[in-house]
Amino acid sequence: MDLYRETILDHYKNPRNFGHLSGANVTSEEINVSCGDRIAIEMRIESRGKARIVSDIRFFGEGCAINQASASMLTEKVKGLDTRRVMRISLDDIQTMLGTTLTPSRVKCAILPLEAIQKAIRSLS
Repeated sequence: MDLYRETILDHYKNPRNFGHLSGANVTSEEINVSCGDRIAIEMRIESRGKARIVSDIRFFGEGCAINQASASMLTEKVKGLDTRRVMRISLDDIQTMLGTTLTPSRVKCAILPLEAIQKAIRSLS
């Protein structure tokens, strides 16, 4: 088994930041109706000067290994980031993070957590 597949399986079997977040001030949920993946995001966003920082984040839901691993890795990546930086994360960033190029049928699985995170941030405006 290659290193990238092992990393994806590790995040799928042992997701980081999984569960509910006490004190969340922004939430969002996204569903992929074509396959049934569902991700809910709960975040605490704090103002630090002019910046808004993701001080904590959790996710929960059900999905395939790519979906759950993407959510786990993304929550690690965005914690501590300015929301403007989070809004610039793209599919290319996710593929780099996962260490693989995704087939067209897997793109939606991988990007669903990012869509939920960015939707939650947009709701603050």
